[in-house]
Amino acid sequence: MKYRGSCHCGKIAFEVVGEVIEAMSCNCSICLRKGSLLWFVPRDKLILITPEQDASTYMFNKHILKHRFCPNCGIHPFGEFSDPTGNEMAAVNIRCLEDFDLSSVPVKLFDGRSA
Repeated sequence: MKYRGSCHCGKIAFEVVGEVIEAMSCNCSICLRKGSLLWFVPRDKLILITPEQDASTYMFNKHILKHRFCPNCGIHPFGEFSDPTGNEMAAVNIRCLEDFDLSSVPVKLFDGRSA
C-alpha cells in the first residue's frame, strides 16, 4: 500500500510503500517528547516529494538515528538509520500519514531510555 505524509506545513512531504502491521512507541528522551509512533521500512520505500535539503537533521547520544524534522513547523515526520546488519532504514512517524487510522495498528512499547 502507498501512503502520503508530511509535516504540518507541508514543507516536507513524502510517499511510503508498505504495510503498517504495528507501530513502536519509544520512551527515550526525544521520542517521549515528540510523541511519535514509528513504523520501520527500508529507506528506499520512503520517497521524498519535496527537496531533501528542506528537512533539518538532529542527532544525539550515539548518533545512530538521523531525526529529520521541518525547520518551519517543527514536526518530525521520519528518521533515518542503518540497522545492525547495515540495511538503510526509515522510521516513519505514522502520525504524519494522511488519512491513516491510528487505532488500526497495535502499538509496541520500546524501552529506549534503557537502550
